[in-house]
Amino acid sequence: MARVENGRQSADTRSIRTLSSSHTHIDDESSFGSDSEINGFTSDRQTDKYGFIGGAQKYSEESAQDVPPEVLRQREVKWLDMLGHWDKWMVKRHDKVRLRCQKGIPPALRGRAWLYLSGGKVKREQNQGKFQELDSQAGDPKWLDVIEKDLHRQFPFHEMFVSRGGHGQQDLFRVLKAYTLYRPEEGYCQAQAPIAAVLLMHMPAEDAFWGLVQICEKYLPGYYSPGLEAIQLDGEILFALLRRVCPLAYRHLEKHKIDPILYMTEWFMCAFSRTLPWASVLRVWDMILCDGVKIIFRVGLVLLKCMLGSREKLKACQGQYETMELLRAIEPRYMQEGFLAREIVEVPVSARDIEREHHSQLKRWRKNRGELNFKSPPRMHGARVIMLAEPPRRQDLQQNPTIIVEVPPPTPQMKKAAKTKEERSSMKKKKKKSVKKSSQTPEIIPNPYPLLEEPTPQNQLPTVQPLFLTEMLPPQPLPPTQPEAQAEPQPEPQPEPELLSQTVPDTVQQQQQQQTPTKEPPLATKESPLQRSTHSLSSTEQDTYL
Repeated sequence: MARVENGRQSADTRSIRTLSSSHTHIDDESSFGSDSEINGFTSDRQTDKYGFIGGAQKYSEESAQDVPPEVLRQREVKWLDMLGHWDKWMVKRHDKVRLRCQKGIPPALRGRAWLYLSGGKVKREQNQGKFQELDSQAGDPKWLDVIEKDLHRQFPFHEMFVSRGGHGQQDLFRVLKAYTLYRPEEGYCQAQAPIAAVLLMHMPAEDAFWGLVQICEKYLPGYYSPGLEAIQLDGEILFALLRRVCPLAYRHLEKHKIDPILYMTEWFMCAFSRTLPWASVLRVWDMILCDGVKIIFRVGLVLLKCMLGSREKLKACQGQYETMELLRAIEPRYMQEGFLAREIVEVPVSARDIEREHHSQLKRWRKNRGELNFKSPPRMHGARVIMLAEPPRRQDLQQNPTIIVEVPPPTPQMKKAAKTKEERSSMKKKKKKSVKKSSQTPEIIPNPYPLLEEPTPQNQLPTVQPLFLTEMLPPQPLPPTQPEAQAEPQPEPQPEPELLSQTVPDTVQQQQQQQTPTKEPPLATKESPLQRSTHSLSSTEQDTYL
């Protein structure tokens, strides 16, 4: 029989285990399916931009920062460049990556960026087919029953998990079951379900599985192990750091003997996914996957300081019960995305401070309680430390296309058409090159008049430059003025070469020319253009002419 669920009749009430067994070969992209359409929620209720139906995230709209589309496009281009050269950016420009994570990863690239930051991309490439192998196995019935009971509790008003037996719950079941098979000594913890659900909202099931593996092994090791010893240690670390950051809140909690495990367990184990509005959750996760667990400590310190950091607020909570109620109902203004991001950056707590306090708390634990029952691997503080600890290969960081278009094989006619197009384009290129070369080479204008190759005889009179050369050459500076008596005689103009070749000058004629100087203008002004061109030019004058 169909039963009422969320005010609607559920058409399919089979268990997730039977559904997942009948869909063992579900495509990993099935996580992106909308189950709200199956239940008919889209007709009556609208979803916000995060996929929550009917405003289930009460303060998501008020707390979200609206980024202009132009700025968002610019950030997407920058992130695409970083993801294309991830190893270089993480080694050489990690501070820039941290700054861009603090500003917020673009929603279109958040899933891919999370996978790169956590190291899940490298883990997946180095373990090809591992998730499919684990998904095909039956799993331990002890863990399967617990997982199936927890599925409907994970974000029940999100369109992806609203339907019992829908795509979101099926993929969540597959991811959690695969982790119990991947780490059988650790098994399943209820706090792992919201972590896996947040990852599934942004990536396929296989990627979400490897992201969960990295968070449980690198970022929060020992958090989900039996006994929860690691989370108790981190509670003592948080309490010790609070003494330095906000002494007033520290003294109040110590006075009423409120153990940190009472208020910080859900914060840390679920990475604030059940505490903060969704816009702040995504912004905090961007910074956690970049800088590690110190961001979780900073968020906890900010909330404690804001709620218990003033005497006016402490007057309202005089006991343990009132204090716990105050910490369960944090004021929305302290959880806004912009306010929280600014406060997180300003908290003076580093990874070194956390490790120093971890060693001191571990010594105290061993002194009072003995050795830890579950020895977890060392904690990695951020994406850069994870990548340096396990250097990836170049092929591990290559981006796989999300959309693959199958192109049909070319036919012989298509090949011929492509060849003719290539030939035409090559001919056009050759013509363009020839035109460019011809335009670049200067045109050589031949001299229409032959030049005399033989040198002029020694007894020949000095030559005079033609008129057209004198006009082209720059004017020479005038010599300083001298008295007329000391003025040197100006050289006579050169006679015509034809007359010199026909007659031999006599000494008598030369003497007469010297005695009676002519008052006529120089011969150069009376020469015809044909005579000017036939003057013999020296080598330097030839170069000037050419």
